[in-house]
Amino acid sequence: MRYMSGSEIREMFLRFFETKGHRRVHSSSLVPHNDPTLLFTNAGMNQFKDVFLGVERRDYSRATTSQKCVRAGGKHNDLENVGFTRRHHTFFEMLGNFSFGDYFKREAIAYAWELVTSDEWFGIPKDKLYVTIFEGADGVPRDDEAEQYWLDVGVPKERIFEMGMKDNFWAMGDTGPCGPCSEIFYDMGIEASETPGKDLPFPQDDARYVEIWNLVFMQFERDSTGTLNLLPKPSIDTGMGLERTAAVLQGVVSNFETDLFTPLIKRAAELTNTADDVGNASLRIIADHARCATFLISDGVLPANEGRGYVLRKILRRGIRHGRLLGQEKPFMRDMVYAVRDEMQSAYPELIENADRVAKVVFAEEQQFARVMEVGSRMLHQELSSLTGDKAFHLYETFGLPLDFMMDAAHDAGIHFDLEGFEQARAAEQARARASWKGGSQKSASPVFRELPKTDFEGYRQLSVEGAEVLAIIKDGIGIQEAKPGEEVEVVLDHTSFYADSGGQVGDIGWLYSDDHNSIVAEVSGATKPVQGVFAHKVLVRQPIRVGDKVDTVVDTNYRNATRRNHTATHLLHAGLREVLGKHVKQAGSLVDDHRLRFDFSHFTAIADEELQEIEDIINKEVLANTGVVTLEDVPIDVAVNEYHAMALFGEKYGEKVRVVKIGDFSTELCGGTHTGATGEIGTIKLLGEGSVSSGVRRVEAITGLGALKEFRRDFAVAQLANQLAPSIELSPAEALRQKIASNEEDLKKLRRELDEARMKSAASSVSSAADQAVEVKGVKVLAQKVGSLDRGQLRVLVDNLRNKLGSGVVVLGSPQEDGKVAIIVGVTKDLTSRLQAGKIIGPVAKQVGGSGGGRPDMAEAGGKDAHQLDSALASVPEVVASLLA
Repeated sequence: MRYMSGSEIREMFLRFFETKGHRRVHSSSLVPHNDPTLLFTNAGMNQFKDVFLGVERRDYSRATTSQKCVRAGGKHNDLENVGFTRRHHTFFEMLGNFSFGDYFKREAIAYAWELVTSDEWFGIPKDKLYVTIFEGADGVPRDDEAEQYWLDVGVPKERIFEMGMKDNFWAMGDTGPCGPCSEIFYDMGIEASETPGKDLPFPQDDARYVEIWNLVFMQFERDSTGTLNLLPKPSIDTGMGLERTAAVLQGVVSNFETDLFTPLIKRAAELTNTADDVGNASLRIIADHARCATFLISDGVLPANEGRGYVLRKILRRGIRHGRLLGQEKPFMRDMVYAVRDEMQSAYPELIENADRVAKVVFAEEQQFARVMEVGSRMLHQELSSLTGDKAFHLYETFGLPLDFMMDAAHDAGIHFDLEGFEQARAAEQARARASWKGGSQKSASPVFRELPKTDFEGYRQLSVEGAEVLAIIKDGIGIQEAKPGEEVEVVLDHTSFYADSGGQVGDIGWLYSDDHNSIVAEVSGATKPVQGVFAHKVLVRQPIRVGDKVDTVVDTNYRNATRRNHTATHLLHAGLREVLGKHVKQAGSLVDDHRLRFDFSHFTAIADEELQEIEDIINKEVLANTGVVTLEDVPIDVAVNEYHAMALFGEKYGEKVRVVKIGDFSTELCGGTHTGATGEIGTIKLLGEGSVSSGVRRVEAITGLGALKEFRRDFAVAQLANQLAPSIELSPAEALRQKIASNEEDLKKLRRELDEARMKSAASSVSSAADQAVEVKGVKVLAQKVGSLDRGQLRVLVDNLRNKLGSGVVVLGSPQEDGKVAIIVGVTKDLTSRLQAGKIIGPVAKQVGGSGGGRPDMAEAGGKDAHQLDSALASVPEVVASLLA
């Protein structure tokens, strides 16, 4: 067994399977494409899930990948263990080989044993290896086949062990593909034992015996009744952890001692002014979390308070916090981004372009975390005397205050820390997180769609095709032979000119004509792709239509032209945003239809009006240039990204061959949508404005063509009105209108001030002799009064005035509000606050009007819903005060 670097292991694995006829497939995004069941991509098979389910077909039946994975939320959550164990990570790479109905157990086992043990490849000593098979359970027989195939490649029988459902049976979900597993384990030696020096046999020591490869044999499909049926085309899904394999081939016990981590740990030590110690848990955490955060942000995830962004924020803040534990208070994680780039760019070249953008996101989060920690620490000291487990967990989750930090603070103050309550609150939150990401159980595609051949899409070249054959008619998910007039169904054709929903562009509308080319058979309201490559036309039937009929597909020309104008404008907008705002801008979503375009993108601040105008000018210059829009078909994805430098759109799923849309030297993107032949066909692009979608994501909306013309006409009508209002011909219409609006706003503010003053005078007048109406309760003056509609600020002023008049006493004022609710304010003079607190008085009073409140000992406020009970609530004040003085 020779030493191999992590990069050499990755490359050798992929090259081995290429020699066995496998297609090398690039890692998919960490954000799963169109899969609500997953928080993050967490296994190599995720990108092939639809292939295994029969929803998607590819032009190869064998594949091999090195898939980037994250397990840090939802069902798979290793976050709390990272740094304190040898093999837990948030981000890792999963090497895998896959067969889609091609080879099965015999070949998978032979390939695995050859790669692992052959001197030509990894050359791991056979006497250090063990394998496991499924022992049989729950009606599934023992995997005798796998055992025999392991024996055939030379594994001694005494090194083959049986395992149960938990370890050696895999299922995609409650229903769907499933099957037994076979795993390969490596003996790290007695020095790696969980209990030092204790020599336990396999498989009794998880620390010593490390699983390096799992072979999944998909041979069954579980239906809704729980019955297992043999798959007609059994498949193979395997996973070999790169980090674990590197530890084996580099002769180290911990993954953190491999070359995949040691450069990052060294850089973390430099940035935190700490000794370079691979055993330092905080340095391990910083290295791991920097890898994870860099890749997540690169794939479009941004820190947020929910979902994927929330998990990313926790990962970043955990890394920052461990830097602080090492004494580094200044931002440092952004520098770790570049360290990750330098170590990983050969396998993931996209990191080169994304590093600056990622570093900006990380730096912004570091700055925000510093502010949050300051607030959190202040709140901790305020809450310390009454710090429950729930409150402590709130500070931990919301402000990132470390558990040990809070425990130390409680200890120093001589206060018991409610650790049990904290752990209960944490467990409850983890349960909520798991529940929120259960997603829908993704089932196999309906056999109606799965068994159909792909639809030949001819809509790039023409808007109508003749003689399309009706392959299937689907109503409510069930195939039928004939549809009658008035029915709404889906029709699948062998070829079509209709574009189907994809890449943010909506599907075409139009008509299906009979084969005599004259009469309309059905109106098409859209098209989708329920199975990759199969187009389902959503239609309202006008004449009977049957499976086997021939029809003409005719797309609504105006609809298609309007849509493609907007789509081409989206590409120009993307390029214009990057030119003006910076190369960190990256698409985060889009919607293109015949009316307008919507474009979401990564950016950290609002766009100034001047910047929007500059972007609008730049992209309209490209329109006026009438640059040709060139589409390149079937380009290998590596060529598209690395040679053409085409932008890949966030959230899109790309195959090995892609379509490149090029607009001169201005824009090059991967795109399967429909486009104009030249930019001049767009007419003009009018930006309607921009706004925030979420943290770090902005949205611009725009219109083109006739839609833009209508917008200009509307603006012109407003300008004409402004001209009528213009006090001077020297002002532009826009300035005149702004001046008039500003003048009106000033008049309105003045009227509101006058109304407020009138209300205050009226209220003050009505209570001018109120001090004389105060009653004495156990030696304390108490004044409870109802006043006219005043806001809370005015009530506070009045309460202060009346307290001054009383000299010593309690003042309670209640006022009905314009929205039908009630405002109550209690004031207690300073000399009485040791005996009477305003907050204790207001509680029972507010309760009577259906509300609650609180505040300082000398001033408290409350709101209520029931204005009808205000008089009786105020009448009860003397009794409430008396009870508190008892």
